[in-house]
Amino acid sequence: MNPSIPLETEVKLHIPSIGPVAARLDELGFQIEVPAQPERSILWDRGTELFAQGCALRLRTYAGRSWMTWKGAKIEDPLLKVRPELETTIGSAEAMEGILRALGYAPVLSMEKVRALWRRSDLTACLDETPFGCFLELEGDPAVIRQVMADLGLGPELAETRSYPTLFREHGLA
Repeated sequence: MNPSIPLETEVKLHIPSIGPVAARLDELGFQIEVPAQPERSILWDRGTELFAQGCALRLRTYAGRSWMTWKGAKIEDPLLKVRPELETTIGSAEAMEGILRALGYAPVLSMEKVRALWRRSDLTACLDETPFGCFLELEGDPAVIRQVMADLGLGPELAETRSYPTLFREHGLA
């Protein structure tokens, strides 16, 4: 692993509904940065080149902006998702799609969900509504993630270790 590539550390929790968790996030000092709105993510690959390495290349459009993200192979952890990640904003999703196609990549999976983004100085929280349920993602320092889970009364049994791409496929939405 390249030590110059930052690691993304997060947990995804399957929650019964968004409302009560949003209220608790507010009580815990989180501020809503982006209210709930549609997000579209497209995974790109050359055949199965990236997938075979445990990597992903994602083009995301959300809140009037677009990002290109490379995710490296996961690092084993029983609760948290830890993996190298590089991400940058892009000016035009359409131009980026053209660049990816010119480089031999093709879209392999398109996913849509509704996401609200919350932040606190030490942690990011995303409340996601998908066709297969509601989820809370907490991203940041592992100790802070665990503390906020405890503060929310959400135990490790709610952790969803499967990725959104896997869940979309398993629910016949890919």
